[in-house]
Amino acid sequence: MSPRGNKAPPEPRRDVSRRDEARGKTRGAPAKKPARTAAPTQRQLRVAEEIRHVLAGIFMRREFRDPELAEADITVSEVRLSPDLKHATAFISRLGRTDVEALLPVLKRVAPWLRSQVAHTLPLRYTPELSFQPDHALDYATKINQLMQKPEVVRDLKSEE
Repeated sequence: MSPRGNKAPPEPRRDVSRRDEARGKTRGAPAKKPARTAAPTQRQLRVAEEIRHVLAGIFMRREFRDPELAEADITVSEVRLSPDLKHATAFISRLGRTDVEALLPVLKRVAPWLRSQVAHTLPLRYTPELSFQPDHALDYATKINQLMQKPEVVRDLKSEE
């Protein structure tokens, strides 16, 4: 039996300064990063806009061997980048048409070629993986505009003035 009785031996002392000890910090404990919910950084916005310009130029010149894309008029309205700049989502639309979803499998198929074109054009350390999503913002704006033109809504807006 030990001189202290049946108590467990004390934990070995860590290398922690008194100042760190007072702040509750211990060595080896990783600092937690706050959840990323903030707006995109200036670098994300700048690189995303450059990628949008490159993609828009490719779609405008119709440099595709795929006949489905060679005939399509595609507009790239926005590109969003992940915080680490390794994943990019391009929002596309076809002005005057609503069949954007039909082009998504084709765009997924040619995404590696589009990525290589972006890599040749932009001086980035890592070229982001490209994915495509339909942009429904114009459809939504048209719907809101139609609602605002209804006689009941116009009457209510005039009565508030």
